[in-house]
Amino acid sequence: MLNQLLTIARNTFVESVRQPVLLLLVLACALLQVFNTWTAAFSMGRSSTAEVSADNKLLLDIGLATIFGCGVLMASFLATAVVSSEIERRTMLTVISKPIPRAVVVAGKYIGVAGAITGAVVIMLAFLMLAIRHGVLSTAGDHLDQPVLLFGFGAVFASLLLAAAANYMYGWSFNQTAMTTLLPLIVLAYVAVLLFSKRWELQSPMVDLKPKILVACGAMALAILVLTAVATAASTRLGQVMTIITCAAVFFGGLLSNHFLGRQAYQNDVLGVIASAEPASTADEGLGSRGATYTITLTDLPRQRVPAGSSFFYGANPNGFSLASGTFAPFEGDASETAALFRPETPPGLVVVESDGTTLVVRNVGREPQAVARAPRSDDYVFMRPTRVNPLVAGLWAVVPNMHYFWLLDAVTQNRAVPVTHFAMIVVYASLQIAAFLALAVALFQRRDVG
Repeated sequence: MLNQLLTIARNTFVESVRQPVLLLLVLACALLQVFNTWTAAFSMGRSSTAEVSADNKLLLDIGLATIFGCGVLMASFLATAVVSSEIERRTMLTVISKPIPRAVVVAGKYIGVAGAITGAVVIMLAFLMLAIRHGVLSTAGDHLDQPVLLFGFGAVFASLLLAAAANYMYGWSFNQTAMTTLLPLIVLAYVAVLLFSKRWELQSPMVDLKPKILVACGAMALAILVLTAVATAASTRLGQVMTIITCAAVFFGGLLSNHFLGRQAYQNDVLGVIASAEPASTADEGLGSRGATYTITLTDLPRQRVPAGSSFFYGANPNGFSLASGTFAPFEGDASETAALFRPETPPGLVVVESDGTTLVVRNVGREPQAVARAPRSDDYVFMRPTRVNPLVAGLWAVVPNMHYFWLLDAVTQNRAVPVTHFAMIVVYASLQIAAFLALAVALFQRRDVG
């Protein structure tokens, strides 16, 4: 079965890279990245300490969006070409007639298409990184980045020239040769650019290397692979036009899922945002011990009155999803009496014992300590009640591929580090989404008439 899977994947990969639409979209993306260095000027003039600053912030935003859009089109066209078109032409029958499980056929088709799209995405991301290195031409005094122009255009022209020569002399597929030669050449071109400054001075490759942008690019590539699984599932039953419409619907639905589903799945009213959180003593650090006290300073005045005895909830999400404080019953009693905070009948919880403007004093009270996932910290959101959950909407929100999970642009432009654990969670999320849509593809294809 493994040999069958690899054979189908290899044949699908070769067929995919021979599709003219793949090369056309890659070259179109390269041309658009060139135009982006002109159109993003005079828009984000404020500098920052992030990996991109000033007008380059918008350049990165537009560049990633360009690759995202091209990736959606690639997934739709290639999945249709290797699944739906083969069913319509009856060529799929030659594979199904052999003792090969249909699940293996679907998995092999996806692996082949995903491999071709991954190579194309790497090429497009290399174009983006070259554009970021070149930067936006904001003023007439800005100089062209000669290493970027020489190595970047040189890689494109060399691959097209080699493809044309191989097609003329040996009859090789022009599209396949161009794609397979452009991938290593454009990567080598980017590496070569890192070794030279704009003035052709030798430098360390770490000077212009953007690791946070590379992480954001990796997350976006995972999103495109998820959409490739969606296109594979849709193409088992639909034609090219409907497959494209389905992929576009899933894409835009994933972008809007937080607005239409996320805010309905978990509902809570934000009291404020934490500016600083300081323990009363070293013994109170973590806020997880009985009697632990923290002084919370909010960025602005609370959005409603906070009397002593109010419950204190906090977490990283403005809708109250996954509260770090946990949930607990409200405190009933006089918060000014220390004895009332720790009576045997007092349930565990976090209670505001003092409130003065933007400053709140919070204690961990009750017959036993309230368990917290972590201590409150800057930029956490504060609430006065537990989050209300709508199970049905939350389930739909979990099923729809959420494109916001893969969009790490804000972390790059705001100079925020992306933890390894967060990226690992994105990988797991993408893997589960791919597995789910491939399972759907197998179910749809299992009884499809291909004769």
